[in-house]
Amino acid sequence: MLAPILFFILAAVAIVGALGMLLSRNPVHSALSLILNLFCVAGLYLTLNAEFIGVVQVIVYAGAIMVLFLFVIMLLNLEAMPRLQDFDARVALGLAGGTVLLALLTYVLARSLDSLPEASIGPEAAASGSARAIAKDLFTTYALPFEIIGLLLLVATIGAVMIAKKRFV
Repeated sequence: MLAPILFFILAAVAIVGALGMLLSRNPVHSALSLILNLFCVAGLYLTLNAEFIGVVQVIVYAGAIMVLFLFVIMLLNLEAMPRLQDFDARVALGLAGGTVLLALLTYVLARSLDSLPEASIGPEAAASGSARAIAKDLFTTYALPFEIIGLLLLVATIGAVMIAKKRFV
């Protein structure tokens, strides 16, 4: 009984964090709202019995990547974001309506073609999502792509620091 209530509370706080990230004028406050959102998403994973994904969410996203974002924000010395001068509510409403219509059309098309994904609930699904199975695949089958992604992230970080350094020197 507690899990569904906790799920909806975390979902509501995640939505509030997302709105805080979008509507905040200060980039640091926006990044902190995103951290709140990422922690709530990790809590949602925990309520769905996906402990490994929840822990990875906190370590990788809320930890490492958000520290990198905050470092870049501080490095670039960003001021408050500029104000939107010509905000038209009709355009936002039309965009939201178009997105909902596209989602509904996609659902109807997928249902008519009988291509909706089947929920895989069972021991084989739990075994394939365990930390041991993921680590085995990551360090055997996908070892080379894993290393290449690590090198690309390192090069991108060095490039971002070099570009920022050239601008302020």
